[in-house]
Amino acid sequence: MPPDPAVELDWSLGSYAARLADWDVAVRTARQISGSGPKVSHAERAAMREQLTQQVERAEGLVADHTGITVGGFRSRAWVMGRGDWTRQNLKGLQRAIEPLARRIAERRPSTTTEHTIARKALGVQVGGLLGYVSRRVMGQVDVFLPPDDDGLIYFIGPNLVEVERTFSLSPADFRLWVAIHEVTHRVQFSGAPWLRAEMMRMIDAYLQSVQLETKELMEQLGRAVEELRPGGGAPGGILRMLTPEQRELFHRTQAVMSLLEGHASYVMNAVAKDVVEDLPRLQAALARRRAVGGFEKRLQRVIGFDQKVAQYDAGERFVGSVVERIGMPGFNLVWSEPGNMPRPGEIDEPDRWIARVVG
Repeated sequence: MPPDPAVELDWSLGSYAARLADWDVAVRTARQISGSGPKVSHAERAAMREQLTQQVERAEGLVADHTGITVGGFRSRAWVMGRGDWTRQNLKGLQRAIEPLARRIAERRPSTTTEHTIARKALGVQVGGLLGYVSRRVMGQVDVFLPPDDDGLIYFIGPNLVEVERTFSLSPADFRLWVAIHEVTHRVQFSGAPWLRAEMMRMIDAYLQSVQLETKELMEQLGRAVEELRPGGGAPGGILRMLTPEQRELFHRTQAVMSLLEGHASYVMNAVAKDVVEDLPRLQAALARRRAVGGFEKRLQRVIGFDQKVAQYDAGERFVGSVVERIGMPGFNLVWSEPGNMPRPGEIDEPDRWIARVVG
């Protein structure tokens, strides 16, 4: 069963990460920015939970048949949550990810100074603001920061699904199955490549090890790390000039992996849906219109790098489609065999280079 969404997060000072930022401020900031979304009755919520539970189970079989990869371990389970629940779960994951960095900071400087108190609140506002906005946009997520006992849990943000369905007059059954296929594909990726979770954590740790411990630099780099290295997150294209050479190399490697994961999920999502979802072009058009924001929101997406998320989907989907067309799905699945078979920077845009290197 999913964790009880009514249980508040424990912001006790039992870990170094808990002392690094004011997490209460982060939660309040996120709540103010995210809002609650469209009103959904108790009956509608219950029906959505039941429907997505069935669709996740169905999607697991469909994706396994299409990709040739079977999910191992715990079965996939749907957790339909609100924006606040999603934010709290991601804040918990962020705490786990930055614990080593937080320890370095705690050992370097005292935690009782006025400067540190201000920095904690500022970082709480920064992180909460980012997650609050993203919670309005994301529809589903596989959380790689979850402990092993929760492996297989897939998040669905109910208000966001309902908002898209109502805005574009979509069939809830078709749209939710389409989204479920995408998220289950992410689950299949981690099942097909058991080393992938550890590899992503290694990249995050490497990035955080490169973070400077001066207050100003810390605030800038940790804020970027939240979005650049969070699985499923985007990456601000404008920050490359602000990175060190070591960070820039890691940035490009991380982007190649993210493009693969997101592009593969989009490719499978659309390929499988052709046979099980009615009027797929209508769903695709609705999603494209939702992504096409303008004005202040478009500028905001550029600042936090959310616009790069769409670029990841598109570039990665082209890569997967091109490789599958040339050497078939079994050939493409070599990408899950070992970390060295992951696309390198530049290979996403030139699939033939990846084929030559990995397949020969």
